Amino acid sequence: MVAEGTRDEPAERSAYSVEAGTLLVAAPSLTDPNFVRTVVFVIDHRREGTLGVILNRPSEVAVSDVLPTWGPHTTRPSAVFVGGPVEQKTALCLAALRTGEDPAGTPGVVGVRGPVALVDLDGDPAALAPRVRGLRVFAGYSGWDRGQLAGEISRGDWYVVPALPDDVLAPARYDLWGGVLRRQGVPLALLATHVTEPKRN
Repeated sequence: MVAEGTRDEPAERSAYSVEAGTLLVAAPSLTDPNFVRTVVFVIDHRREGTLGVILNRPSEVAVSDVLPTWGPHTTRPSAVFVGGPVEQKTALCLAALRTGEDPAGTPGVVGVRGPVALVDLDGDPAALAPRVRGLRVFAGYSGWDRGQLAGEISRGDWYVVPALPDDVLAPARYDLWGGVLRRQGVPLALLATHVTEPKRN
């Protein structure tokens, strides 16, 4: 928690509660190589823990190479994104549904928030494709046990901010980390210009 009157850390860190559909934006001070300059979309948050996927870590692996039936339906680049360091052999898929589509009435998906839904990869991609604006596949996920994420937020590792549906489909070359920070306004927007210093041996 940021103390009243403290000026060296943006107060917006605590302005939003962590919940499904929010973003965790890595603070410039977060040096864990798994999470440097990452944007994590929270899929599930409850007392027992939190689960999400990193949105801005594309891999060199094509979706078609690991999930051939889904490859033609994924948003460009049709690459598997690295969702996090946990269980990287597990695939998760997020979709942004088209306007007017209700996740509750769409077979093969579980709503997360608004038009963003978690996709059942055992389902039929051809049946789902007309109902979505885009799909993205992630290898692995980011997870926190009970109380762990709250401690990291209090320490200043993460900013909790609202997500936009298009965040889950952001192009690989787009600076999502900087873009999300810039749209928060000052003071968080000022951090978007932060350059990460290379580690010295």
